[in-house]
Amino acid sequence: MGPGKPKSRSIPLLPLRGLLVYPSMVLHLDVGREKSVKALEQCMVDDHMILLCSQSEINIEEPTQDDIYRVGTIAKVRQMLKLPNGTIRVLVEGVSRAEIEQYLPNDNFYEVLAHEMHEGQTNDSELDALMRAVLSQFEHYINLSKKVTPETLAAVSDIDQPGRLADVITSHLSLKIKDKQEILETVEVQPRLEKLLDFLNNEREVLELERKISQRVKKQMEKTQKEYYLREQMKAIQKELGEKEGRAGEVEELRNQLEDAELPEKIAIKVMKEIDRLEKMPAASAEGAVIRTYVEWLLALPWSKMTEDDLDIVKAETILEEEHFGLDKPKERVLEYLAVQKLVKKLKGPILCLVGPPGVGKTSLARSIAKSLGREFVRVSLGGVRDEAEIRGHRRTYVGAMPGRILQGMRTAGSANPVFLLDEIDKMAMDFRGDPSSALLEVLDPEQNATFSDHYIEVPYDLSNVMFVTTANVVHNIPRPLLDRMEMLYIPGYTELEKLQIAERHLLPKQKRDHGLEPEQLVLESDALMALIREYTRESGVRNMEQQLASICRKAARAIVTNPEAAPYVVDKAKLKELLGPSKFRYGMAEQEDQIGAVTGLAWTEVGGDTLVIEVTVMPGSGKLTLTGQLGDVMKESAQAAFSYTRSRAKELGIDPQFNEKNDIHIHIPEGAIPKDGPSAGITMATALISALTNRAVSRVVAMTGEITLRGRVLPIGGLKEKSLAAHRAGIRKVLIPKDNERDLRDVPESVRGDLTFVPVAHMDEVLRHALSDAFGQFGVAADDGDDELQSDPALIAATANEEPEETPPLGTH
Repeated sequence: MGPGKPKSRSIPLLPLRGLLVYPSMVLHLDVGREKSVKALEQCMVDDHMILLCSQSEINIEEPTQDDIYRVGTIAKVRQMLKLPNGTIRVLVEGVSRAEIEQYLPNDNFYEVLAHEMHEGQTNDSELDALMRAVLSQFEHYINLSKKVTPETLAAVSDIDQPGRLADVITSHLSLKIKDKQEILETVEVQPRLEKLLDFLNNEREVLELERKISQRVKKQMEKTQKEYYLREQMKAIQKELGEKEGRAGEVEELRNQLEDAELPEKIAIKVMKEIDRLEKMPAASAEGAVIRTYVEWLLALPWSKMTEDDLDIVKAETILEEEHFGLDKPKERVLEYLAVQKLVKKLKGPILCLVGPPGVGKTSLARSIAKSLGREFVRVSLGGVRDEAEIRGHRRTYVGAMPGRILQGMRTAGSANPVFLLDEIDKMAMDFRGDPSSALLEVLDPEQNATFSDHYIEVPYDLSNVMFVTTANVVHNIPRPLLDRMEMLYIPGYTELEKLQIAERHLLPKQKRDHGLEPEQLVLESDALMALIREYTRESGVRNMEQQLASICRKAARAIVTNPEAAPYVVDKAKLKELLGPSKFRYGMAEQEDQIGAVTGLAWTEVGGDTLVIEVTVMPGSGKLTLTGQLGDVMKESAQAAFSYTRSRAKELGIDPQFNEKNDIHIHIPEGAIPKDGPSAGITMATALISALTNRAVSRVVAMTGEITLRGRVLPIGGLKEKSLAAHRAGIRKVLIPKDNERDLRDVPESVRGDLTFVPVAHMDEVLRHALSDAFGQFGVAADDGDDELQSDPALIAATANEEPEETPPLGTH
């Protein structure tokens, strides 16, 4: 058509969804919408020409004028075929571009007034260059894209018309409808080719990127498949060689363990990384063994596995009572813990410290606590530990490194909430390798132990659910910061009656079982058992007594095996001496008669209470004071204080004021091989000194304990219960105690209070009045008339029952 104004014509419109037709294109369309079908029918009646325009949105079923692009393609309908499903398939051939001028009123189908758009006829070298560039880029596109066949390139290369070339290439590209429409609306050839060149460049870049990604993924997949294939080959080779799967087998086994283990996410990630490292290690590498050991430790530790607490208080109380006689305070504390746990559900594990002499049942009580709670039990002995790494472990860089004893114990327990016994916490030492007691601060602090750090494991471990129980013989060997973190429960020694009960209920049946004896095969009479306690043992606990019972059981076993008719094997008091030999101790250490210058004192030792006799001898001399018996500094100072007090009261006591210038005085405490220290023998030494200087005897049935001042005041001491038990064992009848210690009498067992007379004294004058066997001078009444005596006075016991006992025993021996 020549130049001039384009001629308009009315023509039926067929809106296309997701499709665009260019001039000179031939393709099939499936038409199903009612308006579209009617438009086709109309065009077949007219001249077979129809306008094809694309919808801007593919999902619109009934498009309006605004939803249809204004520029489309006039096409000739070459063929029309009705399909069985009601749709019509048509073959169309694009003829020319056309622009809609206006929509004509028609309710049956879209009818528009449109005019054709013709491109200018231009042919210059710039267009040729553009065509070549487009063809070159299209060739790249075909090479990268799998959607266009190489034959298409050959067909396109034959096109010599630039406009048609642009249309045909665009129809083969995977562009959005919006971009294809832009090419359709560009009527001029040169701009159309330039736009197409831009699109081709963009598409080529996208395709190259897709190819790179695809290659990367493919390589990764190939690598994984290759690794799997090689692993399988390695397994097959190792199997042929007879090896047990080697490193690959180890790794697979560890991975299976990791899947089965319930590890926290952070720990699981760390374990997975270490397993991957192990897998890449050469089989002969020494580090492989280190990594494997580390992974096994991480997998073996109980991170979240817990046993359920048995919160039945009645059942727990029954277990504790069955397994231990006495020990009321520790039992009460465990039941309190159970009760609180039942109410609050989650309670930070308390740290209990059981303090008492050897053989009183501290370790076995901890085992019973675990049993009553329904928890696992683990025991670690700290006796002699002097290396901080014993608690916190070694770094993995060291050969043979391992976690510390805490995490070793947790692995043994197999649960995150066991009862953990740290035995002999007072026996730890400190040297150049570090201070293990300081390392324990983190373990035994409920505020810190939720993130306990072990050098070997390197990740925080939660110890807050553990119930720690520690044991110690003495408190003064435990560092103060460690002491502050623990709740102290004192377990004093047992009385003779308690020992008798323990032997009959627990120790004798246990020894019979251990030695293969039936209960009725060995009969140990009560008086023989009491004789055993009094004459063959002298201890606060019951360990030595158990050894003696074991000895009796061995002898009974031998007699029964040799002569089966010997059963039942009866042991009475006479038989006991035959089996165990002569008595090792004389029951009742009290003197046979009143002595001058010899006084029975009471001492507190690490293994319980004890009695000791302090002797004083006065000899002519020049005033020299001699102290013997391996005394400590504090005890020597007490002797000096007693000596000074005696000098200051010489006149009132009827002693020559110049006695210190004319006489040498020797104070001696027997058993010189045993070190002795502490201030509580002050009044004992003063009494012995005054007795020797006044030549008056001291009552043999009186024992005493108390610190003395220069003015004769009697100051309080610690360990009254242990000292009372020692006095009771020794057959003492009267015990002089400082007045300030009256409050501690409630801790003394009732059986002991019934046998002993306790006399509270505030001044040395009262001590002398009760201790010296005959009255003299201004001291008034004889010892037996003491009106301050206290013989199991219920009123006083009741009055002191609500007072708190002293927190700790004395930090010394006496």
